[in-house]
Amino acid sequence: MESGEFRGGFQLGFVALDFHRREVTMPSAKEQITKILQDQPDDSSYDEILRELAFARMVEKGLVDSDAGRTISHEETGRRIKTWRN
Repeated sequence: MESGEFRGGFQLGFVALDFHRREVTMPSAKEQITKILQDQPDDSSYDEILRELAFARMVEKGLVDSDAGRTISHEETGRRIKTWRN
């Protein structure tokens, strides 16, 4: 979904910011899934759709973790990746 005006606020992806009521409205899971499905090409395979749904969920979970301060530094990420190579 492209950014644009949204009932006295702004729509950014799935999140609606209402400036008049000073609140952020998250659509339901069903609304989010419906939007993802509608955005897929008609010839999308089952696996492609599942990948898109999984990606959207991972991003959502990552943003929740980030908001809660559950992050690691770039340096720590680099150290962890180096351990994978051993």
